[in-house]
Amino acid sequence: MTDPTPPTDTPRTDPALLDALRADLARSDYTVEGVEDLLGPLAAAALHREEAVPALRATAGTTDPRAALVRAFVLGVDVPRAALERALGRLGVAGAQALGLVEAAGEGPDDAVRARVDLRPYEAADGLDTDPATPGTTGTAATTSAATTSAVTGTVDWWVASDLGELATGRALRTDHVLGVGGASTTLAQVTVRDARTRALDLGTGCGIQALHAARHSRSVVGTDISRRALAFARFNADLAGVARDRLDLRAGSMLGPVSGAGEALFDLVVSNPPFVITPRSPAAGAAGAAGDVPLYEYRDGGRAGDAIVRDLVTGVGAVLAPGGVAQLLGNWEVRRGEEWHERVGEWVEESGLDGWVVQRELQDPAQYAETWIRDGGTTPDRDPAAWAQRYGAWLDDFASRDVEAVGFGIVTLRRPLDGPPTLRRLEEVTGGVRQPLGPAVAASLAAHAWLDRRDDAALAREHLVVAPDVTEERYLTPGHADPSVVLLRQGGAFGRTVRAGTALAGFVGVCDGELSVGQIVGALASLLGVGAGDVAADVLPSVRGLVLDGLLVPVG
Repeated sequence: MTDPTPPTDTPRTDPALLDALRADLARSDYTVEGVEDLLGPLAAAALHREEAVPALRATAGTTDPRAALVRAFVLGVDVPRAALERALGRLGVAGAQALGLVEAAGEGPDDAVRARVDLRPYEAADGLDTDPATPGTTGTAATTSAATTSAVTGTVDWWVASDLGELATGRALRTDHVLGVGGASTTLAQVTVRDARTRALDLGTGCGIQALHAARHSRSVVGTDISRRALAFARFNADLAGVARDRLDLRAGSMLGPVSGAGEALFDLVVSNPPFVITPRSPAAGAAGAAGDVPLYEYRDGGRAGDAIVRDLVTGVGAVLAPGGVAQLLGNWEVRRGEEWHERVGEWVEESGLDGWVVQRELQDPAQYAETWIRDGGTTPDRDPAAWAQRYGAWLDDFASRDVEAVGFGIVTLRRPLDGPPTLRRLEEVTGGVRQPLGPAVAASLAAHAWLDRRDDAALAREHLVVAPDVTEERYLTPGHADPSVVLLRQGGAFGRTVRAGTALAGFVGVCDGELSVGQIVGALASLLGVGAGDVAADVLPSVRGLVLDGLLVPVG
């Protein structure tokens, strides 16, 4: 499918110029590690907090080409043409202008050049083990630039373009702002399952980062977005990363609309960082209207009241999901007076007709939520106190109108069963630290659920299990007592789960080395404890299933 016509204020693609840009950025060591080395820990940490002064000081008065690139494309300050020419030796300022990346005041060496876009290095581990020469990437990107993949860690190094942010422009964001890679984007990239897929969908692709990750392990990817500016950035970033054009189909439209036509093939992976922010709506202006002067940003506001856009996606994504296919998305959900957080989301999962696993990672009260997203749009109480107060009040009024007491944020994983009704219903809160990337752990848990689903207790008794290598045991003893009062099984990776084990379960796990079957271990414990094997099985097997599901115990073979 032909890309939508790109707006004029977005970067443009040209194969020869992009080759030159990749080579220049790699030669200048414009990488995450290279930039942090240039800035030093203090300035790098401040920049992550959106504080520019230390980075401006660290990059002043040096001829290091990284400094010119950081000052122009991250900090948004004018740089002398000669300095940027040194950093972009092959592309040159003229080539950067042709790509729509910069604008120049003149052609003299001291004339100012200003970036039109944010262009910065991106690095993430997404859990995919693969060869650097990933099928579907162009040879140039895979061999001459930092747009490569580590065969050991699954770490990617790309450069990603987006609109300049508030840090660089010093003003509130435009409503059609194209966001770069933020914390939510990285979270989704790291929790997504990365086994081989035939056809993937990145719904609400934005600058295209999820599509880039999906292209590493999917034969073809479709990316959709309501914003044509976002699609233009996504195409630029895919071309810069070396994704073959025939493997990424970009389509304009809202939500599932662009992929719901007759004859459309189903997807076996859907990822989405949708515009899930709950923004006040004015009833007089309709569903898409803002309350008062609360602006609507395309990258975060889906034009629906409350959390309806996330609900619609959870309940509707099954229509485009192939049997065995997985959908993973981020979202917000309202917690209303008299309800637990999982009740509302649980209803959505039930309505979806899919296997469902929801992990709530954070819970904010309405005031915290309002502050977060008002600041995100560039309004602060010191810069514009009147607008701050008006928008704050609009958010609180909107939540009060629906009796919202809190807003949850989390990760939703859905799967269409290969056959039969859904059997996975898991809604849990995990607010502590986790070991990223989580994608392999999510994939392993989904596979473990399917494995357990096919085995009743009699079949499970014939299986052999081993303790996962990241599991440790902690025992707490009361002085003078030989037996521990508390036994904890701790998972070192993934979700970092801790399971309190009773005497029988601790004994069971302690001998899971793959030699004895589950049934043999249960029988041995029964003899040791002087109770019936049926009683031991009833005591430990439900917990054993939980340990297999969470990856603390692993089937042999």
